[in-house]
Parts: sequence; structure tokens; C-alpha cells
Amino acid sequence: MSESPENELAAGYRRFRADRWPEARAEYEALAKGQQPHTLIVACSDSRADPALIFDAAPGQLFVVRNVANLVPPYEPDGHLHGVSAALEFGVKVLNVSRIVVMGHAFCGGVNAMIHGAPDNVQDFVAPWVAQGAPVVRRVCEEVAPEQQGQAAEEAVVRLSLDNLRTFPWIAEREAAGTLKLIGLHFGIAEGVLRALKGPGPFEPLT
Repeated sequence: MSESPENELAAGYRRFRADRWPEARAEYEALAKGQQPHTLIVACSDSRADPALIFDAAPGQLFVVRNVANLVPPYEPDGHLHGVSAALEFGVKVLNVSRIVVMGHAFCGGVNAMIHGAPDNVQDFVAPWVAQGAPVVRRVCEEVAPEQQGQAAEEAVVRLSLDNLRTFPWIAEREAAGTLKLIGLHFGIAEGVLRALKGPGPFEPLT
């Protein structure tokens, strides 16, 4: 019989304390004084596409924002609650990251919901959230064969999020000044390959 989730978490923590903590203690003590991540990553919440694992990153290197379908909404300082925008503002203005990466991934359930509609039992928050990407995704899907729609849609969402990032004036200004770089990536879960957006062209394997 498999362990319960609680026991799995506890076992993982014990491994961390026994195996990782002794060699990383000085690193964590230094990080307690403050963080200076070089990159802000907007990624999907999907459990199969963890940026820290994919980039083999150490604690303190990445400021990660995860949500359903790695979406960045447009700039709307309207006084409402905007979790993604708040994280972007903190990462750019306070932490002064030098790059923002939007990383999509294969077999994304959020993107699938943009194509086919969100399930009936997630209408409170998921449905309106993914609706922001649905028009772009559906337009792209009309232009490709059915077997290509998933990846084409996932790539389209990365492009959409990059476009929306540029609606934030303090992001656009830094990009124009050359102090902030915006990067689009797509992770293939089955093959473990990252592909990068190269200008207006297709995503290409990252080497």
C-alpha cells in the first residue's frame, strides 16, 4: 500500500533535513538575509513542469509565479486583487530581475480548457481565468491540423503572455532600455526538451 500524501511530504522533509540541509545550511543562512534572483518565471501550476527542476536551479535564483496555463493578464491597476501582476511588480521593481521567462508546457489542462471549454465543476474561477486566452487559442487552432492544435495552442498562450507583459509600462521601459529581457519557452514533458521562441518564428529546441 502506498504512503499517504501526508506521509510522503513528511518523508520528503526528512530526506531534505538529512541529505540536503547539512550541505546547504550556509547557503540558506545567507539567503535569510535577502534574495537576489536573476530571473522571474511565469509557469503553469502543473505538477509535471517544475521550473526549479527543469533549470536545475538553486534556492534564491528563481522568483517563480505559477498559475493555471502560465497566463499573464494585461496591465490593469484598478485596485482589484491581481496576484500575477503583484508578483511581477515585486520581481521587477523590488528584486530587479534581469529577465522574465514565460514557460508553457505540453499537455496543459488549462490550454485544453481554452480549446474545449472548462469542466462544469470549475466555473467559479478556472473558467473566467482561461477565458482570457480562449480567443487567441481558438484562432490558432483553426489554422492547424487537429493533431497540431495542442502544441500550437500552448505556444500561442506563451506569446499572449509575452504580449501582455509588454502592456506593463515598467516592463516595457526596461525591455526597451536593455535591462530586462523577455523570453518564451515551451517544455515537452514526454521528451524533457525545452523549446524557445525565436522572434516571430517558431519555437526551436534550446541548446
